[in-house]
Amino acid sequence: MEAKLKVNQELVDKSRKYSQKIADGIQKHIDENTTTSVERTVARLMGIDGTDKEEIPLPNVVVEQVHKSDSLGKGIAYWIGNAMVETGKQPQEIAEAVGRGELTLTDLPQHDPDKIYQTVNELAEKTIENIRKNCEEREELMEKQSPGEQPWKYVIVATGNVYEDARQAKAAARQGADIIAVIRSTAQSLIDYVPYGKTTEGFGGTYATQENFKIMRQELDEVGEELGRYIQLVNYCSGLCMPEIAAMGAQERLDMMLNDAMYGILFRDINMKRTFVDQDFSRLLNAYAGIIINTGEDNYLTTADAIEEGHTVMASQFINEELADRAGLAPWQMGLGHAFEIDPDIEDGFLLELAQAQLTRQVFKDATLKYMPPTKFMTGDIFKGHLMDGMFNLASIMTGQNIQLLGMLTEAIHTPYLHDRALSLDNAKYIFNNARHLMDEISYKDNGKIQKRADEILEQTTDMLEEIADKGLMKAIEEGKFAGISRPQTGGKGADGVVTKEQGYYNPFLDLLRKGLGINETG
Repeated sequence: MEAKLKVNQELVDKSRKYSQKIADGIQKHIDENTTTSVERTVARLMGIDGTDKEEIPLPNVVVEQVHKSDSLGKGIAYWIGNAMVETGKQPQEIAEAVGRGELTLTDLPQHDPDKIYQTVNELAEKTIENIRKNCEEREELMEKQSPGEQPWKYVIVATGNVYEDARQAKAAARQGADIIAVIRSTAQSLIDYVPYGKTTEGFGGTYATQENFKIMRQELDEVGEELGRYIQLVNYCSGLCMPEIAAMGAQERLDMMLNDAMYGILFRDINMKRTFVDQDFSRLLNAYAGIIINTGEDNYLTTADAIEEGHTVMASQFINEELADRAGLAPWQMGLGHAFEIDPDIEDGFLLELAQAQLTRQVFKDATLKYMPPTKFMTGDIFKGHLMDGMFNLASIMTGQNIQLLGMLTEAIHTPYLHDRALSLDNAKYIFNNARHLMDEISYKDNGKIQKRADEILEQTTDMLEEIADKGLMKAIEEGKFAGISRPQTGGKGADGVVTKEQGYYNPFLDLLRKGLGINETG
């Protein structure tokens, strides 16, 4: 999109410099630590799947056994690889033996590390190759079946039953949706394991499992073939199992995943030290798998005022951008988030919203921006709500957004019905078509309300990032700088899952992913 605002590039450059300093402190922590969820991801990528007789996922079983012996600092790949050398068995067989109580990994004689590395690396390279093939398959399908014109129309299914989700998703695709997101069952982000198999019961959503991913991918490929349009699939790799779900998404060819550096800390009270390590490995997997991440800055405005705290959204976008870059994500894979959340009763609120959306577009010009609908001020008056969503769609097409999570006229009433979704899709299609080139005909006044608001946001953003760069991101979160929510560094869920790496720590996928993405040890 042609630049419409006069953006102070000096402030943008300063903001990125401060973000680099902020990320330096976080990267040091990432490089020195692993987590139980990262190690379970390694076990999954080595081929470990299924559950034991008590229905505990085998990746949890093997990692927990080593963690209890205070030996996880070497990396689960070292212990599984050692068992492979000792027994001649494959990782799945080893995990099953551990699950039956027949094998203790840390009791086995320890073999030559080079032999362990050679054994595991051969297996790891095959896994990485399969992920690469999924990327190639996506590229071929998108070449044959266009994913649609941007802004991509993104809708949600959330029935709890994966088969009903699939039916609703196919109906939405036929009605014009480009992207289908499957909402996870309530509080799945807080359980420290990934449920196994297909599921037909959930609470406010459907469990994220590898089998459910497979079912949804097959169904969307089927309707995509019918429509001649590639339908993109989204799920959530936030929470305590962030990297595990990223691995599942890479293996089942998901296209987008919700993945934010701070969302779980702020809104789910997950320990920050764990989250920063988990998000790095999950983003490496997303980057290599060609997945677009969706960050969660829109959530800040559900707890803070969109006018007073609009700059915190942009500050977080700068930080998410820098951390994503260090994990190998290309700009087109950065679905940086923001939201249409200004009080609709404020005079000229639409102008203030245009300022934030246009500034975001110009500052992050190569990112695949994700724009979120009005929710905080959504009303039970479906007519006003539908109009609010129409204004949201107009702001999107005017400012060149890429991913449009469509608002629903019944957002404040119930989970959307099929016809609610159809009306929202018709709303978006009408406005996107009728205002497609509106901004080619319009310019903003140099000293007008929109320009002044954009200037104010950028100045406040730069000041905030400078302050955080001086004190560190973890300290800033403790002080409640984002979303008005304070979290302690030592508190939160999953803190006991952070493990200091020992000398010689081994994770073959970390090395292979970084090598494949062309990044060094520190990003």
